[in-house]
Amino acid sequence: MDNDYEIAKVDNDYEIAAGANLHGAYLRGANLHGADLQGANLQGANLRDANLRDANLEGANMEGADLRGANLHGADLRDANLRDANLRGANLEGADLRDANLRGADLRDANLQGANLARVTLCGANIDGLILGPSALQGPGSVLCCLTKEEWVAVAAARAEAAA
Repeated sequence: MDNDYEIAKVDNDYEIAAGANLHGAYLRGANLHGADLQGANLQGANLRDANLRDANLEGANMEGADLRGANLHGADLRDANLRDANLRGANLEGADLRDANLRGADLRDANLQGANLARVTLCGANIDGLILGPSALQGPGSVLCCLTKEEWVAVAAARAEAAA
């Protein structure tokens, strides 16, 4: 490991201060249900299969973080930086992603049903197999930029399927 620390498990009794510096931390499989990580630096952190259900991650820096298979159901990710994050297979159902930066993020097979995607940035994001709810990309301020023709077709197909 590149850091001086490794955290294998974190339970609900473990407190992490808002704004904590957990750059590159090993939190794979950690139970951070309802944790207050507002403004935390989780850049490059390993949060694979972590439970972040209902966590407050508003304004957190998770650039390049590994969130594969993580449970982010109902998490507050407003204004979070998820640039180049790996969210493959993550559960973001009901998450609040308003103003989040998902440029270059891997969202393959991620579940975003009921998520608030207002003003989210998805430039260069991989959205293959992305699961969206019927209203995920409707409403004012939704931003989908820099998508290829194939990605736009995938978004249109997902919206049509959800509306059916």
